[in-house]
Amino acid sequence: MSGYFIESAYLLAASLFIFSLHWMSDPKTARRSVIAGATAMLVAVLATWARPEVSRHLWIIVPIAIAIGPGIWLAMVPLTAVPQRTALSHAFGGLAAGLVGTAKYIYWFQSEPEMLTAFRTGAIVAEVILGYLTCTGSLIAAAKLQELKWIPQRPWVYRGQTVVNIGALLLAIVLGVLLIQHPTAAWSPWAFAGIVILALNFGWMLVMPIGGADMPTVIAILNAYAGLAAVAMGFVLDNRLLITAGALDGSSGLILSIIMCRAMNRSFFNVLFGAFGQVQQAGASGEQKQYRPETPESAAQIMEQANLVVIVPGYGMAVAQAQHKVRELYDQLRKRGITVKFAVHPVAGRMPGHMNVLLAEAEIPYEDLVEMEEINADMPQCDVCLVIGANDVVNPAARSDPKSPIYGMPIIDADKARTVFAIKRSRNPGFAGIDNELYFSERTWMLFGDAKAVVGEVAKSFGDGRAGH
Repeated sequence: MSGYFIESAYLLAASLFIFSLHWMSDPKTARRSVIAGATAMLVAVLATWARPEVSRHLWIIVPIAIAIGPGIWLAMVPLTAVPQRTALSHAFGGLAAGLVGTAKYIYWFQSEPEMLTAFRTGAIVAEVILGYLTCTGSLIAAAKLQELKWIPQRPWVYRGQTVVNIGALLLAIVLGVLLIQHPTAAWSPWAFAGIVILALNFGWMLVMPIGGADMPTVIAILNAYAGLAAVAMGFVLDNRLLITAGALDGSSGLILSIIMCRAMNRSFFNVLFGAFGQVQQAGASGEQKQYRPETPESAAQIMEQANLVVIVPGYGMAVAQAQHKVRELYDQLRKRGITVKFAVHPVAGRMPGHMNVLLAEAEIPYEDLVEMEEINADMPQCDVCLVIGANDVVNPAARSDPKSPIYGMPIIDADKARTVFAIKRSRNPGFAGIDNELYFSERTWMLFGDAKAVVGEVAKSFGDGRAGH
């Protein structure tokens, strides 16, 4: 294929990538966005494959054939597992960037040392550092999101951790500078290997101190790292489409990370070095706090008397796949003329937009989804707030306890509702490892059990007429 058609295909793909990002900003055009992004990627792959210098097609066909099975499996995972799948995709992207940078350096060092200019070597160093740290960091994030037993779910911290993390990254950068100045020296391959090891190590150290409450921000920053690694890879391979696509991915990830840091009152600098999400040990007060359990039937009876019910979905709803039962409850309440709103915290769930996707799957009208800033003004007039598997995003300690690791994080003011029902799987603290004062409030009643089963029982109470008086 001629260079003209290849460049035209690249231009088309870049345009589709840009439109894909634009359409993703609105739920009404999100489906169109996915189609545009997938089409752009297909055009980009085919155009690159058609380049005249690509001659060993078997090296392309075999990996594609190997990837078909895992690709289909990943495409069919339930929506509740999308955060893990996203983390895995970042890991694969980072690994690809790291391997390409490694292969290019070895090839040029052995066969074409004149190609290792300061600019290209610098691009390789950036690609390798960002690629490998994204790979190991994303694998740990995926394991935490999947709640694998051999990975600590709570923040894993030790004294001086931030200094060690920053020191490891600085050492990798120093080795990178030396490599840029002397790319073909006899010791350069050892310096390159040191950079790879430090980057791999920095990635998992970046994510291990992170608790579940901060995981959406981690996913966003890893997305940014993967995009920036792609930019560096584009410079190494002299591929302008890769530079453009990586810049779109990296910049959008960075912007999203900054927005989420503001939403959680987190320092963006600390996010970059894994120095947030650390849990302070609560002092032993000796006070045994008591939950106040209630039954789904009683909850239904109280909801039936309400004018306004606010539902706060959280990760527990995703784990239980309760979104369709939530829709049944929504329908029952609306049939009785009760206003129902869904209060969606920006970092609810395990990735940005997690709750919006699940509620959209259940066909909850988008106009009933309300942002945190808007719903908080209405919470004092809320008759019943139903918290489904949410924890830190409704924890009043974020407002009142300066010693709390989530202090300063904006929350949904569920504690200001007249009555609160909270669905929880167990009596253990949440993923962040801290108690939620909301659950011990005089206004709060606990509905222990699987969210899908409990919400189903509440909705069934309406259907059976047991909720009536």
